[in-house]
Amino acid sequence: MSYVFAPTEPHSLPVAGTTDRFPVRRVYCIGRNYAAHAVEMGHDPDREPPFFFQKNPDNLDASGTFPYPPQTTDVHHEAELAVALKSGGSDIAIEDALSHVYGYAAALDMTRRDLQAEAKKAGRPWDTAKSFEHSAPIGPIHPVETLADMSSGTISLAVNGAERQSGDLNQMIWKVPEMISYLSRYFHLAAGDVILTGTPAGVGAVEPGDVMTVSIAGLPDLTVRVI
Repeated sequence: MSYVFAPTEPHSLPVAGTTDRFPVRRVYCIGRNYAAHAVEMGHDPDREPPFFFQKNPDNLDASGTFPYPPQTTDVHHEAELAVALKSGGSDIAIEDALSHVYGYAAALDMTRRDLQAEAKKAGRPWDTAKSFEHSAPIGPIHPVETLADMSSGTISLAVNGAERQSGDLNQMIWKVPEMISYLSRYFHLAAGDVILTGTPAGVGAVEPGDVMTVSIAGLPDLTVRVI
């Protein structure tokens, strides 16, 4: 087979404790998956089924820096647990869902909040607000066999040492197995897919020079500098 130009190398992430890389296929993100954050954003979490949007694979950035993006004056942090899949399928049963998980990582869903607000008002997609370059800082993937149960435990974010976000993984409205099962009804999931599982309340703006620290029980802290 010949190509009209050399294809781009698959995007990949480091795997903790090894020189192996995790190849990324797709990135799914769930919206408003913590009740307090849903209320914070002006929604009633008791009335909404899950909804998802996507980022691009190369939006996942393990460099430890976040370049402040153009065309915005209001960029917000959202601390999230990332779930990395080793296999997939369609119509996955909830009780089988965790068997498809390769590992977990600490991550951020950075959002151009002003552009998101404009898109919401106009009833348009969120791509420009969510799927820009470097919009998903992430730490190394930690294989499940190296971790304790990730269904509960603290998740928090500090900016320059001051805590802004705080919650518990058990406060997710839709749990990890439910997210995998639900997504598999609409998409054929596969090895390399990554799911960002939502953020607790306390999202807020950052500026160049700020240092964000995501802390999730069972995982090393993720530290990201805004540049």
